Amino acid sequence: MIKKHLKLMLITSIVILLPILAGVALWDQLPQQLPFHWNAAGEVDGWASKPVAVFGTPLLMLALHWLAMVITAADPKKAQQSDKIMQMIIWLVPLLSVLLAAFTYASSLGKDLPVERFVPMFLGLFFVIIGNYLPKCKQSYTIGIKLPWTLHSEENWNKTHRLAGWLWVVCGLAIMVSGLLNGFLFLLPLALVMVFVPMGYSFLLYRKGV
Repeated sequence: MIKKHLKLMLITSIVILLPILAGVALWDQLPQQLPFHWNAAGEVDGWASKPVAVFGTPLLMLALHWLAMVITAADPKKAQQSDKIMQMIIWLVPLLSVLLAAFTYASSLGKDLPVERFVPMFLGLFFVIIGNYLPKCKQSYTIGIKLPWTLHSEENWNKTHRLAGWLWVVCGLAIMVSGLLNGFLFLLPLALVMVFVPMGYSFLLYRKGV
């Protein structure tokens, strides 16, 4: 699998490291402590030193990027997984790396960013995209809703992922709208619905012999 997606992995690895180039270019303008975490009100409540923010975070994300690929490549059911789903997953960490760097550098340079609105909107969009692909996921030990019942029965897997796909799209759209109106207010309740409703549905199918 790594060989099959090697070119894309190399391209996305470069994207992950692009924030380092931006940080070096802005080095003299950046403070010694950079904002690194924001609370639900959009206020900075975590800081990182300049070297950690500029160099450490992208390098950590690069390591996670390759670790995720190695783990996925070890999945005995990897061959049946959709290429489109794999490509979407491969692009996840690079996008996060660029977005986190953009927020960190912009905030460090005094830009007033509505993090409490942007983050829910981004997460909601991400959930909508994932929800669109969930019904297409094949049985896997690394991708999808991995429960004893879904892994035991292909029918259970397919029905659970069809429900989850619809639910994630609806909840993702709701999170995007709530981000515009109330920031993080509905993020946690909707996220819990997205997690526990498919799990409960899968268990009920199992109890019915599916």
